[in-house]
Amino acid sequence: MRMKKAGVIVAMQKELGLIGPLPGTEGVQIRTVLSGMGKVNAAVATLKLIMEFRPDFILNVGAAGSLNPDCVLGTTVLGARTSYHDVWCGAEAGENGAQGIAVDFDADPGLLEKAASLLPGARVGRIVTGDQFFISEEEDRRQKTLYPDALAADMESAAIAQTCQMEGVPFLSIRVISDIHSDAGQAESYASFWDGASSPAGEAFRSIRRIIPLL
Repeated sequence: MRMKKAGVIVAMQKELGLIGPLPGTEGVQIRTVLSGMGKVNAAVATLKLIMEFRPDFILNVGAAGSLNPDCVLGTTVLGARTSYHDVWCGAEAGENGAQGIAVDFDADPGLLEKAASLLPGARVGRIVTGDQFFISEEEDRRQKTLYPDALAADMESAAIAQTCQMEGVPFLSIRVISDIHSDAGQAESYASFWDGASSPAGEAFRSIRRIIPLL
């Protein structure tokens, strides 16, 4: 029987330390790569992973900022859809972006359904992506104007999703809320997220690590 191949992409060394290296299981081979932060790094790493490893699916795992009051520190978010928040080509482009290039990308339904069943406490919804690290409520309000249903913001998911779509590889983003963008407390919430093995980061990433071989 052919072995299934799973690719996992993380952006930061902190995330890599919590999620990998991932041991494969019988019938599942897993390769984890560190992309670096931002859309270009994410897209390049994704294409390289696809060309060299030929995965059956790709997961993007990492931290994200909250855009919804129900997504508190440590909440796992499954990206049913990922969208660019910093791509704007005029009103005439509409939802199709520039020259028919999409700005929204749906997760693979099979991966999404299975991940949701394995992570029953996770929130499922839209993750927005752009080359910006948000730290304030004012920045959040702009994102909510663009995407009222957004749950979280990151810097890589939509770029990985777009690359996977172009190459025909199933994709899912799994993010953990690392900070709440209150004007007074963003730095404190982000620091506490990573602090220690029993931190929100440690607990959430252990749960994600456990389910990856099962997808």
